[in-house]
Amino acid sequence: MSRAKISLIGGGQIGGNLALLAAQKELGDIKIFDIPNAEGMVKGKALDIMQLRPHDGFDADITGTSDWNDLKGSDVFIVTAGIPRKPGMNREDLLDINLGIMKDVASNIKKVAPNSFVIIVSNPLDAMVYAFYKTSGFKKNMVVGMAGALDSARFRAFIAMEVGCSVQDVTCMVLGGHGDTMVPITRLGTIGGVPIETLVPPDRLEVIVNRTRFAGGEIVKLFGNGSAFYAPAQSAIEMAESFLRDKKRVIPCASLCEGEFGIEGYFIGVPSLIGKGGVEKILEFELSNNEKSALNSTLDAVKQTVKETKL
Repeated sequence: MSRAKISLIGGGQIGGNLALLAAQKELGDIKIFDIPNAEGMVKGKALDIMQLRPHDGFDADITGTSDWNDLKGSDVFIVTAGIPRKPGMNREDLLDINLGIMKDVASNIKKVAPNSFVIIVSNPLDAMVYAFYKTSGFKKNMVVGMAGALDSARFRAFIAMEVGCSVQDVTCMVLGGHGDTMVPITRLGTIGGVPIETLVPPDRLEVIVNRTRFAGGEIVKLFGNGSAFYAPAQSAIEMAESFLRDKKRVIPCASLCEGEFGIEGYFIGVPSLIGKGGVEKILEFELSNNEKSALNSTLDAVKQTVKETKL
């Protein structure tokens, strides 16, 4: 049986980690794509990972390229192309530059692999996934943004750090846009089935919620140059694996809502079931009045960003 083909658009820090993680999980053969000026860099990263395989015992073919034709027939694309956020720059500042890049990526992916599943990681996320969808004409179930998966992982990590328990036993979700208005749903969070709200005092929980909202910016500040890459890469790989192996994982992702949670026509973070059909279902549940109000605020932020794309 032939292996799946995974193409990574953008060979920076996230792209390199995506390649390593996909190879270690043996999800398929991997192409790392970047612009011609960076072709040597992605070929070098690919060769480096190829030489790591004997230690780890996994079989995958990893190559670097700047030729779109090499990506023909890919099953999955993970798009990280674009400039990263710099200190003092918010996600919206990135919009103009990254929008041009995303339109080019969308038209090329449509040419080489019109039936692929596409995971967008580029920021500002909510606008970039919308731009890809509008430019490519792909079906809504085959385009998704990696946002809530990362935000929820951060929320889980901070809860586990606070309580001193295994992250594996922390379950919680973050809805809404991938930005400072995201909505961590504390009411539904559990640790080993025990509600988080009974284990973490309200004032500490509020601190953790705020840290989750600004977690990306915290890392940008610490780095001084560049943004997070390990956790974003693992979050996108979790989504790709669920599609390729038809795992039907329920992951908070920026999926196109058409009426779910009262949202019409926008990609926003919602619990999404990912299987071989892409985003096969959005799991809806009743929101409290406060949660509805917070989701409306995040929707307003998403609408504003999308409006600026003029698509």
